[in-house]
Amino acid sequence: MVLSELAMRAYNASPRPCRSAMASTRGFYLRLWRYGHDTERLVEEALERETWSEARWRSWQQERLAFVLNRAATRVPFYRGHWSERRCKGDRASWEYLENWPVLEKENVRRHPRAFVAEDCSPRRMFSEHTSGTTGKPLQLWWSAATVRYWYALMEARWRRWHGVSRHDRWAILGGQLVTPVKQRTAPFWVWNAALRQLYMSSYHLAPASIPAYLNALVRYRVSYLWGYSSALSTLAHGAIRLGRRDLKLQVVITNAEPLVEPQRIAISEAFQCPVRETYGMCEITTAAGECEAGTMHLWPEVGIVELSAAPTTAVGPARELICTGLVNADMPLVRYRLGDRGGPIRWKQTICECGRSLPELCSIDGRMDDVLYSRDGRVIGRLDPVFKSSLPVEEAQIIQDNLDRVRVLCVPAPGFSNATAREIASRLRDRMGPIEVVIEQVRSIPRSANGKLRSVISNVRPEEHALAASEQLCVSEF
Repeated sequence: MVLSELAMRAYNASPRPCRSAMASTRGFYLRLWRYGHDTERLVEEALERETWSEARWRSWQQERLAFVLNRAATRVPFYRGHWSERRCKGDRASWEYLENWPVLEKENVRRHPRAFVAEDCSPRRMFSEHTSGTTGKPLQLWWSAATVRYWYALMEARWRRWHGVSRHDRWAILGGQLVTPVKQRTAPFWVWNAALRQLYMSSYHLAPASIPAYLNALVRYRVSYLWGYSSALSTLAHGAIRLGRRDLKLQVVITNAEPLVEPQRIAISEAFQCPVRETYGMCEITTAAGECEAGTMHLWPEVGIVELSAAPTTAVGPARELICTGLVNADMPLVRYRLGDRGGPIRWKQTICECGRSLPELCSIDGRMDDVLYSRDGRVIGRLDPVFKSSLPVEEAQIIQDNLDRVRVLCVPAPGFSNATAREIASRLRDRMGPIEVVIEQVRSIPRSANGKLRSVISNVRPEEHALAASEQLCVSEF
C-alpha cells in the first residue's frame, strides 16, 4: 500500500475506521492492476515450466532475450542513442549478442528514467513504481498492465502456491509503510485492507510493550500466513517466545527484502509453528528467486538472465556481483543492469531437487545486509529505504546511528537539493523513529565497504544499550 505524500497526510488525519476504508480503496486499485481473468492461466503456466529441462530453458531464454535486445536497441531512446553513437564511431558490434552491451549503472536509470521507456508506450497509462532499494538512490520505474499481471502471477505461483497458500487467504505483512503514525502509542498499529485480504502491520511500532497487541491481531484477524522483513519478523517471534504464546500456528512465514539468517529462521519457526521461506526479488524485475520446501533457493529463469561479474581482489568468499538482464518488462528494459547485490554461484542441479522442480539454484545472496536502528522506547527499525522514495533530489545516502537519540544522514546531493530537502528527510526519519536528533551532512561521496558495497544503514549503538532501553520499556508496560 503506497500512497502519495498528500494522501498520507489525509490518511493520518482520518479516524481509524476511515483508514481501513482508504487502505481497501487503494487495495482495490492494486488488485485491478495485479490480477485479472488470465491470472490463473498464468499461474498454471508458471508451475508447468518448473519441470522444464535446462536445454529447454536455455532455448526459451535466448528467444525472449533476442526480442528484448532488439526492442531495446530500436525502440528505447537510451539504448538507441547508445548504439547510434557506437555506429558513428565505426563500431559494428551486433546488439544481438548480450556480451556486446555495456553494464548499465543505476545512476543512468535514476537520472533519465523516461529514456528507458519504449517510445510506443505512454508512462501515463502504465503502473508507476518508486524504489530506493538498499543504496538510498531513488528510482522511478514503469510497468505495463501485462507486465504487472505476469509478475504477480509468478509471485502467486512461487511465493504462495509452493507453500499451500494463495492471495485469497487472509494474510498479514510486516512492512515499512506508515499505516500508523509513529507517535501513536496504543493499538492498532495496523490497517485492514479488505480488497487484498491483507492486514498491513507497521514494522515501526514493534516495541516490547506493543508485541502482545500484534500477536492478538494475528489471532483476531484469522491470519493464515505472514509476510515481511526478516528483522521485523524475528523481533515479533522473540516477543511471542518470551510471552509463551502457543496460540499462533500459521501455515507459512515468508521473508522478503532482507537476507534470512539461521537464528532468525529458528526463532520465527518456533514462534509461529510453521516453515519459514526466504524470497529474493526487486522492483526492477531483473531476477527473482524463492525457497522451496526442500530448502533450495530456486532462481526464476523467465524473469531474467543473471551474469556473475569477475570477483574483485577485495571479494571474500564465492559471492560475486549480480549483473542482470530483465526478460519480463520489455517496455522498460534493463540490459546488463548492475543490481548492487552480490551472490552466487548459480547452478543447474544434475538431479532434480527433492521438491520435484528442475529450476536452477541460486546458492547465496550476500547483498541487502543492513544494520537496523534502535529507538529509545525499545523498537528495532529496519528497511528505511522508504525515507528516500518519492524522487527526492539525493544521489545516494547513508544513515548512521550514533546513539539512541542521534542519527546522522550522509547525503550526496542531486540538483535541486535544498534545506527543504534536508528537513523532509529529517521529518521522515522522525516519523519512523520518534523525537530524535537528525543531522543531515552533505558529502561528495560515501565510503564503501571492503567488497565495494554501500551500507545504507549503520548502527553504532551498543547491544547492551539497546537491551537496557528495551528492558526499561518492558518494565514500564508490565507495571
